[in-house]
Amino acid sequence: MKNPWTIKIIEDIGEMHQVEQLQRLVWQEKDADLIPAHLINSAVHNGGLLLGAYVDQTLVGFVFGFPGLYITPDGPRLKHYSSIMGVLPELSGQGLGFTLKRAQWQMVRHQGIDRITWTYDPLLGRNAWLNITRLGAVCNTYRQNFYGQMDDDLNRGLPSDRFDVDWWVNSHRVNRRLSRRRRNHLGLFHFLSGGASILNPARVDPSGLPHPVQGAEYPLGKELPIVLVEIPADFLAMKAANLDLALEWRMHTRTFFVELFDVGYLVTDFVRAEENPPRSYYVLVHGESTL
Repeated sequence: MKNPWTIKIIEDIGEMHQVEQLQRLVWQEKDADLIPAHLINSAVHNGGLLLGAYVDQTLVGFVFGFPGLYITPDGPRLKHYSSIMGVLPELSGQGLGFTLKRAQWQMVRHQGIDRITWTYDPLLGRNAWLNITRLGAVCNTYRQNFYGQMDDDLNRGLPSDRFDVDWWVNSHRVNRRLSRRRRNHLGLFHFLSGGASILNPARVDPSGLPHPVQGAEYPLGKELPIVLVEIPADFLAMKAANLDLALEWRMHTRTFFVELFDVGYLVTDFVRAEENPPRSYYVLVHGESTL
């Protein structure tokens, strides 16, 4: 079935003002927290990239990024930083985010750049599924309270912790996941059958809310080849029901990820188990052989 949207490069300032308006619809933010059209315009005309998705001439999604640098032993190298992506809420879950990122992948490769980075909240399972499982990004960098206090509906009341992911656009891993004949996704059963260990299995209360188990900890020194870290299956719903519990999950998973990254683990997958209630897990491997 053909997608109802079309993707195009945006270079017109008038259309950039539409991107401003779409940010308001998606995040319900104050104007001070939006990326303004004039700044997008400056970036686009100096190597940046703004892609829009349209349905019947109406903007319904966009992704925006610009060139940056990262440090290597041989000196600075060029990368693309994907700053923001937004999709109309009524189109969420229909594959538009994947389509926008795939178009970004194609354009950045044509620029001769081999790495794209961006940040996202590691407790948002829908974003994890797109970024890690579908797109093939990986992560071994955890940013604590990266944006400081945020006052939009999605972030209010919690530290703005973020995964800082790497998308190696020319890697076999990414090319396979973005190909028209992409691989079958592995499920929880496959990882457990392969010897993976769940480090922090949650306790589910009678109302269905998951609680982190106090005292769960990474077994230092064992360096298990594959480990799983559980997160809430629907963090935003849980946050709306119990902000204190959401903060508890934030601090609990922060401890796990920081420690695991410090000893050489890399996030390579994200799996959802269709249990009652549903469960969600990050997959981490020790070392970088998966790339």
